[in-house]
Amino acid sequence: MDVRSRFVVSLVVGKRDAETLAEVVADFADRTGGVPPALTTTDDCSAYAEVLLAQYGETVVPPRTMPGRPLRPFKRWPHGAVYATVNKTYRKGRVTSVARKLVYGTAAELALALESSPASGKINTAFVERQNGTDRTYNARKARKSYEFSKDFLVHIAVTWWVYFCYNFHHLHRGLRQRLADGTYLQRTPAMAIGLAVQPLSVADILTTQAVRPVPKIPTSGYFRRSHEGGAP
Repeated sequence: MDVRSRFVVSLVVGKRDAETLAEVVADFADRTGGVPPALTTTDDCSAYAEVLLAQYGETVVPPRTMPGRPLRPFKRWPHGAVYATVNKTYRKGRVTSVARKLVYGTAAELALALESSPASGKINTAFVERQNGTDRTYNARKARKSYEFSKDFLVHIAVTWWVYFCYNFHHLHRGLRQRLADGTYLQRTPAMAIGLAVQPLSVADILTTQAVRPVPKIPTSGYFRRSHEGGAP
């Protein structure tokens, strides 16, 4: 899924189906306050439309009319957001045609979203495809047609998160550098570009810095509450 108006990565490892897509979209929505992006583009996988509507759609309760059975509530795509798809046709390994389709939103909202985009004026998935290519470059376990595959799924997930974290907090990106007044450049990571970090993290920093505060799981049994009153030692 290509979301240009946010610099947030939601990562779910597994087969792309309705269940995993729902998990990705829900995770992204949680990270961005539940506000739908101005423009979301994907390929023509049919599951995306249903998942996006379920996550971002506004519930509409039709007024009761008499006589007859009352209409069921339904989801309506919110105003100001656009969802479009790109379908590429290949022949002998080359793209022969590209079909773009507006799924949710209006043509006017789509034109406004493309006009305000600093990266592209067309409906495309180039950004996420570029990210996928970069991910396979850094993570040999995802390289196609190779013997570097993961034998353990848990290790595969761990390496995937490691690569994404290094990409955002460790690696310097030429396209994100800032030109200073003296003509030199300030090299930046993606995390620095959006204000999550003030400098690149070294590998040692990544290994020794707690990035997420652990949430303790407290059993609900009465014995545990009675024997642990007053807080943890």
